[in-house]
Amino acid sequence: MTDLAVLLATVVSTLALGVGGAVLLTVGSWRTALRVLLDLLVAAGLLRLAGGPGWPALASAVAVVVLRRMLWSGLDPASPAAPPTTDPPAWVSRAHPHRGQQGTNRM
Repeated sequence: MTDLAVLLATVVSTLALGVGGAVLLTVGSWRTALRVLLDLLVAAGLLRLAGGPGWPALASAVAVVVLRRMLWSGLDPASPAAPPTTDPPAWVSRAHPHRGQQGTNRM
């Protein structure tokens, strides 16, 4: 089982580079290609960990997962550091702009 898992991990690692390059050429997005590459490298690391549970295999799997998480958080365009405020202003009556959102001016 260990030889098969190590062989599969090596095959997946090799294919990860090819698939990452193919995604880069076909899609044209280096972010997508990097995500695919890192996901396949995580799979290869887990296969290697299943093949021979030891400290070096565990350290390499953890390193790939940590690298993947750091790169994904840094490359995610949907999560800017400070989101822009695009909320519409509160409703104000044109006839009575001093009344504000409640529509009444109680004194």
